[in-house]
Amino acid sequence: MIGKLKGVVDEIAEDHCVVDVHGVGYVAHCSARTLAALPSPGEAVVLFIETYVREDMIRLYGFQSALEREWFRLLMNNVQGVGAKVALAVLSTLPPAELASAIALRDIAMVSRAPGVGKKVAERIVTELKAKAPAFAGAGAETIGLKQAVGEGAAPAPVADAISALTNLGYSRDIAANAVSAALKAAGEGADSAKLIRLGLKELAR
Repeated sequence: MIGKLKGVVDEIAEDHCVVDVHGVGYVAHCSARTLAALPSPGEAVVLFIETYVREDMIRLYGFQSALEREWFRLLMNNVQGVGAKVALAVLSTLPPAELASAIALRDIAMVSRAPGVGKKVAERIVTELKAKAPAFAGAGAETIGLKQAVGEGAAPAPVADAISALTNLGYSRDIAANAVSAALKAAGEGADSAKLIRLGLKELAR
C-alpha cells in the first residue's frame, strides 16, 4: 500500500495530478483544495496518499496534509452514502478545521455547500462524525469544545446570545463562535453577553 508520494509534479488536471517518482508517474485523485495548493509542474511535491483497492481497480487519492487524509477516511468509513467523490467534494469546500467546526456547530447548511451533498447527506455527516470531530479539528482544536456546546444547545446563555447577535450582523456561526471564544478568554467566564459582543466585534475588526 502506498502511504506517501515524494517526487515532482508532472501534470495537474481537473480532478487529479501526476507525480513523477524516479521516472514512474503516479496518478493521484485530489480535492480541488489540494490541487490548487500544488506547486507548478517540474517542482517538488509531497502528497499523503490513501490507496483504494478493488478487484478491477487500484486508485490513489492524494492530500496536502495527513489531517486532510484522515478526514477523507472518516467520511468514507463512517458515513453511509459517502463515497470517494462526495468525500473529495466536502474537502474541496471545507478545510479540516472548518469541517470540524461545522460538525461541532451542527451547521448542516455549511456542510451541504459541497457539490453533490444534499441536506440528508449533510445531516448524516454531522450526526455520524460529531463525536470524532474534536480529535481531528487541527487548527480549530482550541475552540471546538465551545462550538460543540453551542451546537448541542448547552452553551451558557451569554455565549449563545453573543454568537446569535454576531450571526445576526451577517457573520457565519463559525466566525462568530471564534470571535466569542476569543472574547471569553479575554473577559473571563462570568462576562455578560453585552461584553462578549463588544469584545467579539473588536476581535473581528482586527
